[in-house]
Amino acid sequence: MRKRVQVATVLCLLAAGAVVTAAPALAAGPERYLHVKVEDASKGESVNVNVPLSMAEKILPTINNHDLHNGRVTFHHAEMNGIDVRALLDAVRTAPDNEFVTVKEKDADVRVAKANGNIVIHVVDKEKKDQTVDVTVPMKIVDALLSTAKDDELDVAAALHALSDAGDVLLVTVQDASQKVRVWVDSRNTQE
Repeated sequence: MRKRVQVATVLCLLAAGAVVTAAPALAAGPERYLHVKVEDASKGESVNVNVPLSMAEKILPTINNHDLHNGRVTFHHAEMNGIDVRALLDAVRTAPDNEFVTVKEKDADVRVAKANGNIVIHVVDKEKKDQTVDVTVPMKIVDALLSTAKDDELDVAAALHALSDAGDVLLVTVQDASQKVRVWVDSRNTQE
């Protein structure tokens, strides 16, 4: 269970930049909450996290562990294999809505698209009991992630701040036969 709590915490922090199927933006309320729900029906276990975004914005910069420091995540150029992420995302930002990549294989289906100002990723892993992963990343969150002057950093704290203006949004869903993960932002201080 401890590992699931750690996974949920990491998802909570990373979900600020990785977002699934944006719902229509609603007027931002006085406080927005980042929610993470992890359920494992086969084990009867669950983890629920409800964090005010304002609190997450204050706490995140205090965590300095490995590549996470001062609200930013450092990634190493070797991990990018020579890809200029900023140029790539600028090309996506300025492109019209489109389905960029569709891969259908025996063991997996992958779709990468741009729709309604969001980067949309849908993956079905048929080998893992039809596990599905859906991610939608609003471009304004991507812009906030890349707002740092350093090319090797993602500004997660800035992305959290941008999420507070994003309205109600479903960020990430992962589901297989027994496990379900859901990450979203809304104005409720409890989960649905």
